[in-house]
Amino acid sequence: MRTENEIQYLMKAIDAFKRRLIVISPDFEILAANKPISDLTGEEPIGKHCYELFYGRPSPCDNCAVKASFGNRRPSLYPKPESLTQQGMMPCYYAYPIYNGEEIEAYVSMDFDIPTIDLLEEKLQRSNAFLEKLLQSAVDCVVAADMKGNIFLFNESAVDLFGYDLKEALSDLNVRDIYPGDGAYDVMKAMRGESYGGKGRLITYRTDAIAKGGEQIPISLYAAIIYEDGEEIASIGFFHDMRERIRIRKELENTQVQLLQAEKMGSLGKLAAGVAHQINNPLGGITLFAKLILEEYELEDGLQNDVERILKDADRCRNIVKELLEFTRQTRHLMQPNDLNRALKRTLFLLESQSLFQNIEVKEDLSENLPLANSDAQQMYHLFMNLILNAVQAMDGKGTLTLKTTADLAKNRVKIEISDTGPGISEKNLPYLFEPFFTTKEEGKGTGLGLSLAYNIVENHGGSIAAENNPDRGANFIIKLPIAHKKTQGEKRGE
Repeated sequence: MRTENEIQYLMKAIDAFKRRLIVISPDFEILAANKPISDLTGEEPIGKHCYELFYGRPSPCDNCAVKASFGNRRPSLYPKPESLTQQGMMPCYYAYPIYNGEEIEAYVSMDFDIPTIDLLEEKLQRSNAFLEKLLQSAVDCVVAADMKGNIFLFNESAVDLFGYDLKEALSDLNVRDIYPGDGAYDVMKAMRGESYGGKGRLITYRTDAIAKGGEQIPISLYAAIIYEDGEEIASIGFFHDMRERIRIRKELENTQVQLLQAEKMGSLGKLAAGVAHQINNPLGGITLFAKLILEEYELEDGLQNDVERILKDADRCRNIVKELLEFTRQTRHLMQPNDLNRALKRTLFLLESQSLFQNIEVKEDLSENLPLANSDAQQMYHLFMNLILNAVQAMDGKGTLTLKTTADLAKNRVKIEISDTGPGISEKNLPYLFEPFFTTKEEGKGTGLGLSLAYNIVENHGGSIAAENNPDRGANFIIKLPIAHKKTQGEKRGE
């Protein structure tokens, strides 16, 4: 038996129930009712017949849920389509029997509203339209396909990325066509595993996609398998184009490398300047006294050779000091528009008379309409002289030297290429080629500052320099420098 306290709380709960609820005897007499019934009728409902109280009828209604329960002894639901609400909801009446042993003692009846089919269809259409707009407006590509690979969803971002129009994608394209090789198989295998977010899911899966023109695009893929009753029926993927992120990452890496190089160069420049000045003073004394000994004394051959060796090494030291000082004197106060074709030709004219060039074939492929580059003329001469001599020395006095200039107007750059047919550069040496004091030459034949100085000059001009091996033979140095402003070019040319 329930306690009086329990009964009170149950009655309070029934009265607080927002739906109308009554308990009816088998002869349709109201035995109990909650507060919403009293609020509706405005009178005491107990003891009255429900069909008289609610509908003013002399007998029970034909479409009555309670009446239906009399016959089948089961709960019954009767909708009232003739009583639609303004919101498109349809009132319904639900009744179920209360048993006393095997006998039905009474019936409970309550009302509630359910949405009509039309309302459900309208809501479904609105929901589908919203979902479609959401998918179509997504920044990432959205592609869905059945388990045979037939595509049934291809949003606007996918059209832009892959280059297929919507009709083409939905009628002719298979999802396997947007992956290279066995990429689609690998994606499905990964989705069915547990390694990328759990079975049936992929989270941040890195792969490549193939556009209509054949371009291979790096992507980050979020995907899932769609199940129905435990069976795979479709898959959906969200493709994020990684090209811009990769480009930014490379730029950041390059910037970091440049900052480290600049920092290294700055510190090294200060050190080099101090060392150079400290060496110059005693070096002058060594050279002076060695020359005096040769002039004033008749020396035996062995001793004379030793003194000449002193002078030779002193001269080598002087050249090292000179390069060190040049290394520390990079300025930009002479920057102005310059014709780099002219600078290359002038540098070549100054060098071609040297014996080192006797068996060197020079090929010039210089752009006729090369834009002027904003640069320091003297530093350009030094840059080209350094790179040309380096190329000729690499060929050991025999081979082909190629000078090429082009313009990349889209990137506002002038490109200079200096190529040789020498042995090329060892792959292990390529990363260190522009490091100060790094040299592949024999001891005594190089300071390791030439290419480092070239790098510094180019960086000071806001450009870039790189080295690579030619496919056939030899090495290629590529310099890219900013094009001078058009107004400044016109002023320089007197236009």
